[in-house]
Amino acid sequence: MSRLVNVLGIAAMTLLAALSIGCRQDDDPDGADELWTRIKDAKYRTWERAPGYETRKSSSARHGTSVEIFMNDVVAGALLGPKITAWPDGALLVKDGFDDDGSPHIVAAMEKRGGAWFFVEWSPEGESLYSGAPSICTDCHAVGADMVRAFDFPP
Repeated sequence: MSRLVNVLGIAAMTLLAALSIGCRQDDDPDGADELWTRIKDAKYRTWERAPGYETRKSSSARHGTSVEIFMNDVVAGALLGPKITAWPDGALLVKDGFDDDGSPHIVAAMEKRGGAWFFVEWSPEGESLYSGAPSICTDCHAVGADMVRAFDFPP
């Protein structure tokens, strides 16, 4: 009987470990590494801030209790008009998420590539946790203006 309990216990732990690994949907870690290097080299924190995010702002999303959002020149240019119904290829947004105490929680990015968004979420140290088009990202962002939830298309 104790052998059966041990076997069941090991099986349960193995299943839990497998499920927790499966929760991370890091479909393109090489693409995530390339984008991490590119945004760090571009010093994304010096980019223009997204509309409504001129300073750190409270957040109820999974990205942290407060966030800062930065946009590249493609997004900034699109916001100047004319009216659009989709963000252009090359659009890149980077979000820094922070915990209650102000410490870094995550870095997340989304880049428009070939008409589709490439999502990445990294630890503050740059380890990719999610990449590609993981459902944890796409399900939440589906309600946004072409997947962007933080702000709308230009009027």
